[in-house]
Amino acid sequence: MNIRLIVFFCLFTCSHVSFGQKIEIYKTFGGYRFEKDSVSISPKMVLEAMKDNPLAHMEFKKAKTNLDVASVLGFTGGLLIGIPLGTAIVGGEPEWGLAAGGLGLILISIPFNNAFKQHALSALDNYNADISARRVKVNFYLAGAGGRLVIKF
Repeated sequence: MNIRLIVFFCLFTCSHVSFGQKIEIYKTFGGYRFEKDSVSISPKMVLEAMKDNPLAHMEFKKAKTNLDVASVLGFTGGLLIGIPLGTAIVGGEPEWGLAAGGLGLILISIPFNNAFKQHALSALDNYNADISARRVKVNFYLAGAGGRLVIKF
């Protein structure tokens, strides 16, 4: 019976640790990377994880919208720059107006990217603070007392 009780408390403690992991954000060359428990996760998964905290969820929803807009503008701008460059490399007559338009789209995407960063950091700070507040702090103290084992919380 005592072994079952010890196993139950260990599983209870492990479940709180596994569900209470913080989400971290890292700047990479192509954008940002999110990690939860040392595993890289997508922004969609971050949004799903934040459903428990409505304030963080709404804030990260704004961040994801800004990220989507910045990604579309940046990709389209890169494509518009790449077409004239490819034409010039092949030997044709490039349309430099397309490249200028692409540069304009990339410049327009920068404020959306900055807004994404601000909203994402705010949402992650709110979410991680809530996780830290909800996390149950359990310390095990094992001590031998004669012929028995004592567990204190």
